[in-house]
Amino acid sequence: MMQIETVLDILKNDQNYRQINHPQGYFFNWQGVSFDKLSYDSRDVDARTLFFAKGASFKAEFLEQAISEGLSWYVSEIDYEVGIPAILVNDIKQAMSLIAMDFYDNPQEKLQLLAFTGTKGKTTAAYFAYHILKESHKPAMLSTMNTTLDGKTFFKSTLTTPESLDLFKMMSEAVSNGMTHLIMEVSSQAYLVKRVYGLTFDVGVFLNISPDHIGPIEHPTFEDYFYHKRLLMLNSKATVINSGMEHFQVVKEQVENIPHDFYGQDSDNAIQNSTAFSFDAIGKLAGHYDIQLIGDFNQENAIAAGLACLRLGASLEDIKKGISKTRVPGRMEVLTQENGAKVFVDYAHNGDSLTKLLEVVSQHQKGQITLILGAPGNKGESRRADFGHVINQYPSLGVILTADDPNFENPQTISEEIASHISRPVKIIIDRKEAIQAAMKETVNENDAVIIAGKGADAYQIVEGKRAEYDGDLEVAKAFL
Repeated sequence: MMQIETVLDILKNDQNYRQINHPQGYFFNWQGVSFDKLSYDSRDVDARTLFFAKGASFKAEFLEQAISEGLSWYVSEIDYEVGIPAILVNDIKQAMSLIAMDFYDNPQEKLQLLAFTGTKGKTTAAYFAYHILKESHKPAMLSTMNTTLDGKTFFKSTLTTPESLDLFKMMSEAVSNGMTHLIMEVSSQAYLVKRVYGLTFDVGVFLNISPDHIGPIEHPTFEDYFYHKRLLMLNSKATVINSGMEHFQVVKEQVENIPHDFYGQDSDNAIQNSTAFSFDAIGKLAGHYDIQLIGDFNQENAIAAGLACLRLGASLEDIKKGISKTRVPGRMEVLTQENGAKVFVDYAHNGDSLTKLLEVVSQHQKGQITLILGAPGNKGESRRADFGHVINQYPSLGVILTADDPNFENPQTISEEIASHISRPVKIIIDRKEAIQAAMKETVNENDAVIIAGKGADAYQIVEGKRAEYDGDLEVAKAFL
């Protein structure tokens, strides 16, 4: 339960409170009003709910429907004049986060918080950290791929970083379940729209940065994207940073006055003598490591997670065991066809991650390699040109362009846009199942490979704003083995 006096104190302390507008004027008695529930979904309210009217597309009729369900108070930047009191604020997203913290009894103070940010690798690094901490602790995890609040049941999140009301509710549930740590992926969008406003992490990890999520409904420029990524460093007690990342000097200067570890080439924490499934480390994690995920970048993700977990109480033995056990759904999963050819399923969904994926596969497969690729609709438009530029670096690579969450765009148009950036003819097969089958039929022997990039373990296609049925790349490929 939360008293309205508490709500107002929180908003005033954040300099976010403007006034209460009441349909009966300013002379009314609101003392003693309390709330048992927080919501931003007008379909999920009752008489004891404090509702947050958020979003540029929010309409007064949403509130009117909620009032018919008993809603009696709401928080908003706008007075919609719908006959119930409105608590007016300057920033609705800030208000949501701070009020949710208090409503759920500040669960962030009862967990050790580890956050990963970066253009790519967040999910893989989070999985490494989860398996490391699981050796001696009780970690919860909020991940793009899977979320668990008890270490037993897993479900897929709809957002990389949940909305603040959902985030603190899940954190509270993790505390109730006896969890000791929480591992999170923190996107640039999380800071752009203040889903983690006011939250301080025990360790923040910056994996890498490259242009992505730049478009009309995301970040207007790379500079804006990079700025919001770096906010994690400003809101962490300690940091772990990839010394080989682009613009490293900017981030290095930012963290010089807080505890930090650097990893990667030319740092104190580096990888030596690496093979496909093992590596040696020097520095704080000195020793030999076995790893199931192939690729240098996955080994670096493992080091990043290991350094972070070391700060959170994990032993070197825990780190070695955790890294050796880690697998990630949809990340470098490998199937073998009857003719010996390999099928790689990976979530690579931007130019940088596609480059890394092609580098790894081409190191191991020396025959004909065929890439199946698409791009999502209505977001990350810059990826389409990026894909073309990457593909042009591999002139012998076979390419089939296909649908990948087209949303409200025509997948044929998206594919043709990608093709316009490729300097040679490519195939377009919009049906993703047909594209996978066609590529697998073209393989001849164990030197050949098919790469299915983009969707990873996602068992759906986003079409017209909704999830449409799709078996998932791995299951489709298995059916055609």
